[in-house]
Amino acid sequence: MPTLDWIGKAAVVDHHRKVPYRLLRCDRELSTGNADAGNLLVQGDNLLALKALLPYYAGKVKCIYIDPPYNTGNENWVYNDNVNSPEIRKWLNQVVGKEGEDLSRHDKWLCMMYPRLALLKEFLADDGVILCHIDEHSLHYLLILLEELFGRSNILGHIVWDKRNPKGDAQGISYQHESLVLFAREKEKFLNSSKLMRRKANAERIVQKGKELFEKIGTDYIPDDQAKCIKKYKLSKEIVVPWQRKRTLESINVEFAQWIKEQRDISQGEAAYRMIDDNGDVFRLVSMAWPNKKTAPDEYFIPLIHPKTKKPCPVPVRGWRNPPDTMKLLLERNEIIFGDDESIQPQRKYLLRKNLFENMPSLFSYGASDDALFRIMELSFENPKPYQFCLQLIGILTQDNDIIRDSFAGSGTTAHAVLAQNAADGGNRRFILVEMDENICRNVTAQRVRKAIYGYNNTSGLGGGFRYCKLGGELFDAMGNVSGEVRFSDLAAHVYFTETGSPLPKRSTGKSPLLGVYRDRAVYLLYNGILGDRRVDGGNVLTHEIALALPPHNGMRVVYGEACRLGKKSLERYNIVFRQIPYALKVD
Repeated sequence: MPTLDWIGKAAVVDHHRKVPYRLLRCDRELSTGNADAGNLLVQGDNLLALKALLPYYAGKVKCIYIDPPYNTGNENWVYNDNVNSPEIRKWLNQVVGKEGEDLSRHDKWLCMMYPRLALLKEFLADDGVILCHIDEHSLHYLLILLEELFGRSNILGHIVWDKRNPKGDAQGISYQHESLVLFAREKEKFLNSSKLMRRKANAERIVQKGKELFEKIGTDYIPDDQAKCIKKYKLSKEIVVPWQRKRTLESINVEFAQWIKEQRDISQGEAAYRMIDDNGDVFRLVSMAWPNKKTAPDEYFIPLIHPKTKKPCPVPVRGWRNPPDTMKLLLERNEIIFGDDESIQPQRKYLLRKNLFENMPSLFSYGASDDALFRIMELSFENPKPYQFCLQLIGILTQDNDIIRDSFAGSGTTAHAVLAQNAADGGNRRFILVEMDENICRNVTAQRVRKAIYGYNNTSGLGGGFRYCKLGGELFDAMGNVSGEVRFSDLAAHVYFTETGSPLPKRSTGKSPLLGVYRDRAVYLLYNGILGDRRVDGGNVLTHEIALALPPHNGMRVVYGEACRLGKKSLERYNIVFRQIPYALKVD
């Protein structure tokens, strides 16, 4: 598999493992709504914030949706990875120049993206997916980076987003599109749990129109040509009466087909559903011919008998699409439509109400901006992700109780879309956002999500809430000891993550030393709030008295503490494995 090399790569490949764990501190005044909704907005450098969040959310995120800097050469560079490599310092300490003036900006962008993507991968559930917005400046770099980190076998493809607005100042090809690159953590598991399907935008409206017309069968109407004549010459109602007809299934199908033709926003696939059957269902006809180049097996050539003439109908050149048993079932369901006689090849009938979804296409057209929305919300932000576009993707890729995270939060579009999707389908999705710019985080991101929750400009609020968090000090001090400002809940999360590689199922309050059970292994933490306290009766030391008082567990018991006063035989008797703090804790 091809790989990408750049100046500074050697120093960033493992950089995410060396980033220190930091504490998270919630600000109640800046938090909003229901604090227990499970949503987070974290202000701080996204690399540091990702590492701080890892013990809580590793392997639990269903969808990562990011819109990173596009590396156009025009933006100010605000990401500092603190990588102590001469090569990287050389690039990270330079101002990003315009295209052609400073080629180092590509190395710089790659140095910034690699450790962040590496950390983001650790958050994804086995059936999770990552989406990355990008444009032509770095699409090729991003694809190779993601292939290197996730594996080529896990690519789901990339979407071309047609913005319907060519760049007017282009010197070469005038790009009017951007891209969204999709990778799964494990493609097979993602496809088993999720379907890359989207609801047909106008399907329900078409079904409803068909229902309305079907209910008019038997009512009076005037044919279109006569109606135009009456309108043109302003004829009286008395003259109209003799021209009235009773609506039939045939006449409403003519009316329905004309209505479909007049709809400018209906896709070609939706427009194919232009007929109404005698049950009032909207349907289309589809060829039943074998779709492959190779000829179908012999049993796929059994002719269908015309129900009226009782003669065999033509069989497609390469055979039918379905085997005899399926064809029999389709006949029983009246899902095969025959022509007037046996000379016409039968077609399959597809009901729109049974086909409200379609495969996710590689081309999305969305040319609208969110300028009007931001004016209404009284916010200002340059180049936000379009809200309706984001909402559509969240609806396709996530389900109830999924966690969605965005580590380049910007204006908070992802959070807004998550709240809206929950309101639409009753879901309980949660968002985790990270925004490094304090001014943007407080005055744009938080404000937007707050207005989405409570409502704005006479719109109804979507409900929910979020905790506003900031990065605190490091979990470990310069000597590798646990920092003095660490609380039980902080240390508990890190201990459990160190031992199991999984997040702590429930936040620990300190009322019990038992943190949780993972694969029949119970994890305990002895902590009185002052590490370094080695007094036997201090609460940090494992003694016979403490061992007997531990909450019971039938399997292995792993105990973290400051010291142990038990011998090998005693530990075996209690079925305890002791791990000493801080030496047993991972710091990278």
